[in-house]
Amino acid sequence: MRIVISEFMSLDGVVQAPGGPEEDRDGGFAHGGWSHRFFDPEVVGGAFAGALESAEALLFGRRTWQTMAAAWPERAGDPFADRMNAMPKYVVSKKLGDDELTWDNTRLIPGGEAVARIRELRGTEGGDLLVMGSPTLVRTLLSEGLVDELRLIVMPVLLGGGKKIFPEDGALHALELVSTVTSGTGAQVCTYRPVVEG
Repeated sequence: MRIVISEFMSLDGVVQAPGGPEEDRDGGFAHGGWSHRFFDPEVVGGAFAGALESAEALLFGRRTWQTMAAAWPERAGDPFADRMNAMPKYVVSKKLGDDELTWDNTRLIPGGEAVARIRELRGTEGGDLLVMGSPTLVRTLLSEGLVDELRLIVMPVLLGGGKKIFPEDGALHALELVSTVTSGTGAQVCTYRPVVEG
């Protein structure tokens, strides 16, 4: 399976709470919902839908999974929501128990086993394993060299601070820009893949 990361991101690299004011206020973050003004159905919506179409399963960190699990099941009847709800889902968490996995088709990956278990998943046959949000998990995946594609939907806004996905481990990670599309709102969908050295 390929691990594909899809993120809404500000120009200063922030991915925190693009969807709504109450999504994630950690650190006093006050700009929740910042992505809405730059959304357009064709380019930005198409990138999101395209990533989901080619995915065979979803992978989340705990907080993103909880936000999604609270929102998507009640949207049943919409084809997009029905696909999200029906897909296999994995959530990495040290805190959640199996009895708390209320969103259909969710399996728990214990936090302490995350890297090994995700490496195993990546080694199996199948389509894409899609990660949305989940900045702590994405930082780990990037540090461990477990990301096959990075799809950044970069919005023309500076947020002045907030959660980011990029590791600060001093390591160099070379990427190749595979494609870029610009929407009329100024958002750019940039797809990157790791450069394989040698």
